Amino acid sequence: MREVILFGAAAQSGNLLSTLMLPVLFLAIFYFFIIRPQQKKDKKIKEMRNSAKVGDEVLTIGGIYGKIVKIKDDVITIEVGSDKTRFNITKWAIGSIQASSETTEE
Repeated sequence: MREVILFGAAAQSGNLLSTLMLPVLFLAIFYFFIIRPQQKKDKKIKEMRNSAKVGDEVLTIGGIYGKIVKIKDDVITIEVGSDKTRFNITKWAIGSIQASSETTEE
């Protein structure tokens, strides 16, 4: 009778281990396929926005193309259109940096 009790306790601990393993497996899959790639993407975008400099051609998240003329902390002044209209945007509004006009002229 004593051996049966020990065997039952071992079965319960094995059952507990398999019960906990499934959620841990799902969390690991969730982390490696969703959270980690998003963190890498966010880091890359942040580096791109911090590397913006005067003279760069940018595309805002609103779809406006412009040239950076001034950077002050988190506010960027861009020139837009043939009449050189200037307005301020925040750094997080930069969708992508197209090219530096200084580099394309050389």
